[in-house]
Amino acid sequence: MVAILFFLLLSTNFLATNQQGQLNMSLGSSLTPIGNSFWLSPSGLYAFGFYQQGNGFSAGIFVAGIPQKTVVWTANRNNPPIQGNVTLLLTGGGRLVLQSADGQETSIVNTHEPVAKASMFDSGNFILYNSDQEIIWQSFRNPTNTIVLGQSLLAGEELFSSVSVTNQSTGIFRLKMQNDGNLVQYPKDTPDEAAYSYYSSFTDDRGENVSLNLDVDGYLYLVHSTGFIIKDLTPGGYSTEGTI
Repeated sequence: MVAILFFLLLSTNFLATNQQGQLNMSLGSSLTPIGNSFWLSPSGLYAFGFYQQGNGFSAGIFVAGIPQKTVVWTANRNNPPIQGNVTLLLTGGGRLVLQSADGQETSIVNTHEPVAKASMFDSGNFILYNSDQEIIWQSFRNPTNTIVLGQSLLAGEELFSSVSVTNQSTGIFRLKMQNDGNLVQYPKDTPDEAAYSYYSSFTDDRGENVSLNLDVDGYLYLVHSTGFIIKDLTPGGYSTEGTI
């Protein structure tokens, strides 16, 4: 099925479960491409930080528990690769930025209020909190080209393919969970109209608030907000040990 091309199937040495362990980063925490280059989730499965891209580095979330880092989320994905003399910093003022050697800053994410804490979860979700411990940003709600086990693609959200495995810049296709309940693939920069689609789940008559979900055994399906499954996309049933 065409839709599966947007997702990853990897061999690992970890138990693929929606674990809730988390690593917390406080204000002033920092990373550099050379040296302490990422924040690792407690199980060691996922990490947030720098990874090699081309002749430089990019920042994002990747599967760290295997020899080849496999990217599942990228910050500022269409920017040129970062050089080694930068710092990823959770500033005292509550911003997550890339800071160059001359002090210039580029935001990693935009939030409507200052960040008080960041957490990298074993689920693969990277979350920013305010001083009241409320979530103000999370990678699960701002996907790039991938959803991971336990993650949902909600109504109105979409994935954009990458140029290639080694180039995470935005590619030429998108997968959208439409507000009408239909999961549709389009070329990038086209209207959300049937004439431009090349895959559809044909579930536009099943109600609003439908989401795409991926379970730990590889079961991919569309479910209504009431909990009613409206369409199976894959059968699931894969081993949950050593596989994502």
